[in-house]
Amino acid sequence: MPPDVPPDVPPDVPPDVPVDAEQFAAALRQYAAGVCLLTVQDDIDDVGTTVSSVMSVSTDPPLVAVGLTAGGYPVEVLEEVGRCGLTVLGTQHAIVASRFSSAGRPSARHLLESVPWTRGAGGGILLTDAPAALDCRLDRLIPAGDHVLALLEVTDVPVLDEAARPLLRLRGRYLDEDGGAAGRI
Repeated sequence: MPPDVPPDVPPDVPPDVPVDAEQFAAALRQYAAGVCLLTVQDDIDDVGTTVSSVMSVSTDPPLVAVGLTAGGYPVEVLEEVGRCGLTVLGTQHAIVASRFSSAGRPSARHLLESVPWTRGAGGGILLTDAPAALDCRLDRLIPAGDHVLALLEVTDVPVLDEAARPLLRLRGRYLDEDGGAAGRI
């Protein structure tokens, strides 16, 4: 057995080879994901970012995990403040998703002109015309490569519209649940 293969690995298993980053990204673009807006209010302004790495973790207690870029300003503010809003975006929010995924974006409030919103109990902005919005408390941050997983305890669900059409991201595009181009506000 070659010296770089651990002794408990059968001889017909090839040694670990790093996955090409572009191939990895291309493979994951094949996975349709819901799109959310995470917002945090600090003592100066509102900070927000578009996220599509969101998953339900537990119902008791109610927990979700959100993947965020490590070292990014939203993570810094979330860690400091400990509360946030998480809105599940609808198809009418494709422009909102694009605005919040751009680098160098201004205050969240400026990006939401003409979009109905309210503040959650934790101070985060929640869109009121969305499929759902969650008021959350940070449970912990978990390092995960070039990202962190923010484990969030859901403290309230102030917006829930089960008839609303969710916004999806697939192959770098925002789509509705039928695969058509998502509407614009």
